[in-house]
Amino acid sequence: MPETPQRPPPATFYSAESYVPGESLGWLIKRVQQSIVQQADKRLAGHGLTHAQWLPLFRLFFGGPCPAAQLAGDMGLDAGALTRLLDRLEAKQLIQRERSSSDRRVVMVDLSPAGRELAQGLPAVLSEVFNLHLAGFTEAEWQTLMSLLRRMLANGELLRSCETKG
Repeated sequence: MPETPQRPPPATFYSAESYVPGESLGWLIKRVQQSIVQQADKRLAGHGLTHAQWLPLFRLFFGGPCPAAQLAGDMGLDAGALTRLLDRLEAKQLIQRERSSSDRRVVMVDLSPAGRELAQGLPAVLSEVFNLHLAGFTEAEWQTLMSLLRRMLANGELLRSCETKG
């Protein structure tokens, strides 16, 4: 029988008595994310795109067509918010929606040719923005940062896994 992964003991870096919001991991990660999004939005504004709009284009470009429900889950949106977003992208002729022939309840979402052409430029924009945020980092520091973030993500996934089993 396969062994169930065990959650490692929690770290003790934070305590209620010494907690400082501006030095919290969540606050710092959120601020970095906001800065990245703001800079990407500035560069994509010329294409008439906001963060909310380029994110699904990016997901479809790298992940391919998918059901609208899966796209909503990937983006953390409810069905209504995703529908409004897809309506805007469809009006700009960047995506196309089609009902599944095997299950009419399923709506498949894909990039239109214009959406694919526009999405091809997203990796260059994001590469520029990330590199600007990593100014002064050595490659070793960047690799360490990526490794640490992957480890934190794995810890979070393990927590979710333990919560659903326990």
